[in-house]
Amino acid sequence: MDVSGGRGQPRPGNDESADHTGPEAPAADGGVPEPGDRPAHPAGDRPGEPAPPPAAPDGGAPANAGDQHEQRPAAAPGAQRDDTASGPPSPPAVPPAGPRAHEERPAAGAGRHDAPAAGGPETGEQHGGPTAHHADRPFAHSGDAGGKAPRRPEERQRGGLLMGRPFGVPVYVAPSWFLVAILITWVFGGQIDRVLPELGAASYLVSLFFAVAFYASVLVHELAHTLAALRFKLPVRRIQLQFFGGVSEIEKEAETPGREFVLAFVGPLLSLVLSGIFYLALLAVDPSSVPGVLLAGLMISNLIVAVFNLLPGLPLDGGRMLRAVVWAITGKPMTGTVAAAWVGRALAVSVLIGLPLLTQSGVLGSDAVDNVGMDTVLDALLAAILAAIIWTGAGNSLRMARLREHLPELRARNLTRRAVPVEGDTPLSEALRRANAAGARALVVVDPDGVPVSLVREAAIVGVPEHRRPWVAVSGLAQDLTDGMRVSAELAGEDLLDALRASPATEYLVVEETGEIYGVLSAADVERAFVKAMARPS
Repeated sequence: MDVSGGRGQPRPGNDESADHTGPEAPAADGGVPEPGDRPAHPAGDRPGEPAPPPAAPDGGAPANAGDQHEQRPAAAPGAQRDDTASGPPSPPAVPPAGPRAHEERPAAGAGRHDAPAAGGPETGEQHGGPTAHHADRPFAHSGDAGGKAPRRPEERQRGGLLMGRPFGVPVYVAPSWFLVAILITWVFGGQIDRVLPELGAASYLVSLFFAVAFYASVLVHELAHTLAALRFKLPVRRIQLQFFGGVSEIEKEAETPGREFVLAFVGPLLSLVLSGIFYLALLAVDPSSVPGVLLAGLMISNLIVAVFNLLPGLPLDGGRMLRAVVWAITGKPMTGTVAAAWVGRALAVSVLIGLPLLTQSGVLGSDAVDNVGMDTVLDALLAAILAAIIWTGAGNSLRMARLREHLPELRARNLTRRAVPVEGDTPLSEALRRANAAGARALVVVDPDGVPVSLVREAAIVGVPEHRRPWVAVSGLAQDLTDGMRVSAELAGEDLLDALRASPATEYLVVEETGEIYGVLSAADVERAFVKAMARPS
């Protein structure tokens, strides 16, 4: 790896080079993968193999004819992703953050907290990305290296109506919530009409009020997770109320099993507290009145939310509590995740089989044991949806844990390309000759004092025919450096991904702590290393 300093003179290279033999095509929008998301790039070549000198497709070294790969990661429920295909050689757009894939949290009305790694792949959601074809070409990539920046994770994953920002965390109501509100209004309204027939059509207005009040209690459940995360200095991207409850998207993992346990337990605890409050309020009113019916419904629903979330399987809060316990006993968070995820899968099977049996047997309030009609179909459908969400959430938790385990291997120093400094009036052909001679694969434009001012874009080099390169100055192909495009060679893991997502670009200048030039980091190299980390077994 050439490290240039002083007045821009290249120094002997570093053996730590990017683990591929030719420059990869960085994403046209400068995207950086979210943890849990799997960019559709082929894995790199053998690590440690020296990089060949750069050459254009129309001259110099022949192109590395990489196979076209197509990957369609499994989508988590509720994950917002653009699953569109782009033709070769276009690289994939940035997958959604986070964690992330962010799966919906089943809670029979309330959700668990979501803790993707490294904001996210959003990892995580948790996890996924659009299908793409990508061909490897030396010193080339498709798209404009200075192209449009990707949408921020908050913009891509907003997914609903912004209701407010308690404690600085945005709260969104997803479109699916309105479907659930209509369903609750219809079902609960019919029950109110049987208890209070004198209300007539007004029973459905009362039922609508119950739906809103119930989801307000779900919001309290999620705010408990959020406040605990903020107390532990864990960033929270947003809270979303959606189908089957809510989700608090926490961007980082708790540092200790004790904090993980507390972070998971506070949500069900608040639901139990709310259930108790509604019970005490019910003692002060007539149970056969409108307030009595509402308070009884809210008491029972919050009790169900608490009990359901305490079930010991991922992705429920009880699963995270189980994970914390196993983590504390074994000292290995991955062991805790595996145990809690498999318990979650067993729980999903139990829900699929047991919920319809319980409702038909009358345990959960069914009036007709022998009635096999619409109620039976609805019970089976509800059980299938819950089981699918729990099963998928458990699988996503395993993938996220595997990614977190390998994230520290993503180091800026190891992924950086060799670079040679050139002044802005240097002809492109001469700059490429110097790069070939130095074994470098990137060009940094410096001023007369050797201070870096811009990076030459690979896409711009590809667009210049070979016969014109002696008359084209590198300054016309360069992108001015901004503060966000300078990253430390010491960055690794989540810190590296956070830095790159904060300033989307296709190339970054990597510098030592002294300010000395270390090389150039391509977003495509990070994406490739990200894919390899996801594919590597734990």
